[in-house]
Amino acid sequence: MSTIQHLLKPHERDLGGFTVKRLLPSLPKQAVGPFIFFDHMGPAVQAPGEGMDVRPHPHIGLATVTYLYEGEILHRDSLGSIQAIRPGDVNWMTAGHGIVHSERTPPAARDSGQTLHGLQTWFALPREYELTEPAFFHHSADSLPLLEWPGLRLRVVLGSAYGQRSPVQTFGDTLYVAGELDAGAVFEIPADHAERGVYLARGAIEIDGEAVMPGQLAVLQPGVNATVTAQAESRLMVLGGEPLDGPRYIWWNFVASSKERIEEAKLRWKSGGFPQVPGETEFIPLPEK
Repeated sequence: MSTIQHLLKPHERDLGGFTVKRLLPSLPKQAVGPFIFFDHMGPAVQAPGEGMDVRPHPHIGLATVTYLYEGEILHRDSLGSIQAIRPGDVNWMTAGHGIVHSERTPPAARDSGQTLHGLQTWFALPREYELTEPAFFHHSADSLPLLEWPGLRLRVVLGSAYGQRSPVQTFGDTLYVAGELDAGAVFEIPADHAERGVYLARGAIEIDGEAVMPGQLAVLQPGVNATVTAQAESRLMVLGGEPLDGPRYIWWNFVASSKERIEEAKLRWKSGGFPQVPGETEFIPLPEK
């Protein structure tokens, strides 16, 4: 029996100036563990004077997770947080009952130009925490556990793996491990977590002899150990954890266990009921569809 349950291919989306590869949600899998949304940004080359400007927009019912390979993003939110994120760091923003944030290229990086490359995911909050208070946390790369062997580096970004635990506070069992592999490197993904997936950002790997190409997300069979072998220098993310405690509705930037909460959030944003990001006057209007 194959170790891979589903092999998801990306759908490309233009976010205004740069393209992302979107893996979740998909038709065979709405989520892998608690991860209900998965975007691979770039690599996008931004010339001097250019940059990313994602205007203030709202979220409910989720936590955003930003992890960069290259470049820099400046995060601002309605809590007053102002935080630059750089490669290897992690930004965790709990939306709860409602938060607003913007993401822009910092002035220095905009002046010099940069390559922007990374992953942005949404963690669907358990139903009992959907209305929790919003929060924002930043953890630098040197605060995250790093396991190193010849030709292999694994950084535990969220949750627990290989006897190590990330300092990032999540909700329930979580798996999120960034891997950098030289050609020929081999490592095992144990069946410690109920749901697991492997996203290949760059390179070429095999999972128990089955090829995975860049931009593909391999969802693994539950309860089975998996062996990953790098066929070339590769960069990947292992993700998963406990499954969602029921289906979720997704509309624009909102995630909820009921349609009523989605509708309430739409009306609240349209009427100006969400808090503002201090110092920002722009915002993204509610989509017509």
